[in-house]
Amino acid sequence: MRVLLLGKNGQVGQALQRALAPLGEVIALDRQALVLAEVLGELRARLDGGASAWSELVEGLARTDKDVCASATAQTSARPEQDKARPLVCGNLADLAALSQTIRLLRPEVIVNAAAYTAVDKAESEPAQARVINALAPEVLAREAEALGAWLVHYSTDYVFDGSGDVPWTETDATGPLNVYGQTKLEGELLVQAACARHLIFRTSWVYAAQGSNFAKTMLKLAQERERLTVIDDQWGAPTGAELIASVTASAIEQVMARAGDAGDKVHGPGEAKPLQKVKTVSAAGDSLAGIYHLVAAGQTSWHRYATHVIEQARALRPDLPWAVKEIAPVPSTAFVTAARRPHNSRLSTQKLQASFGLVLPPWQQGLDQMLTETLLTKKTP
Repeated sequence: MRVLLLGKNGQVGQALQRALAPLGEVIALDRQALVLAEVLGELRARLDGGASAWSELVEGLARTDKDVCASATAQTSARPEQDKARPLVCGNLADLAALSQTIRLLRPEVIVNAAAYTAVDKAESEPAQARVINALAPEVLAREAEALGAWLVHYSTDYVFDGSGDVPWTETDATGPLNVYGQTKLEGELLVQAACARHLIFRTSWVYAAQGSNFAKTMLKLAQERERLTVIDDQWGAPTGAELIASVTASAIEQVMARAGDAGDKVHGPGEAKPLQKVKTVSAAGDSLAGIYHLVAAGQTSWHRYATHVIEQARALRPDLPWAVKEIAPVPSTAFVTAARRPHNSRLSTQKLQASFGLVLPPWQQGLDQMLTETLLTKKTP
């Protein structure tokens, strides 16, 4: 199975690189444009003695439509003359033409889009840019996936809802985003559904990982600098680890491909990789799993309770650190003025996901405690 992963350097993207590796050949890209040969060279280095796999990859690329290569060459006018004939690939969601070109060159069987415009407040002043990345780019990915007969995995957000009530949202509930970010993510969902039959859209919330910045790490830092913290207590959701998202994604891909009659792809060793080709038309059984799913850890909490848990666990793990915090005060959302409105109720029901894929999701505390252990005991302390 050939998987194209976009957004490889994000929290979810890094976790996906590890989770997807056992499924087959993973080509992971970010916004940087790379010469195709360099990307495949990196892939070759990861193949364990897979001379046969490599020869098939090269053979498949040699058969790539000349028009596609010509398009790639035309977009490299600023590069040295000797490099212009070398096609480029990249995962820059702001460059729609480059996205199409990349997919046509690599011809993946699964596209996983872990890239997005996530600056919620900044999106209020950059709606056009947010729309390109969160809506128009996913539409391009969906159209190209449909043309190949490939699956598209795309991530969305609890922000597609208006945050009313206190009952977990289901996939069929009416949407009503409160801000530009949520609006563009919802548009992206709709465009993906319209353009590609074989899609998996995972709505998630409050994502964290041991790598990168997140709420938990911010609390750890502030708890060592301030005696009093104020944290919002009227917004509810489920902190969800990037590792959990990646693990569920890999399981879902494995299942849809198995139902599609492609189960043999998973057991292809590095020396048995399939050549680049149009993906087989999937069966009705595989298509039956297509759709939107809510993917969050089990349970619910407020940002205030979340912060309290983080600091209590951190004190227990590292009592030697200079913890300054003496009070964690709960405050309403109105205590913080932000450009974008946030939903109060970000609870998401995961019944559909668990029933469809036979999964049991762990409580939010489990993944968070693992992340804290990794952060505080094995990495540089925040």
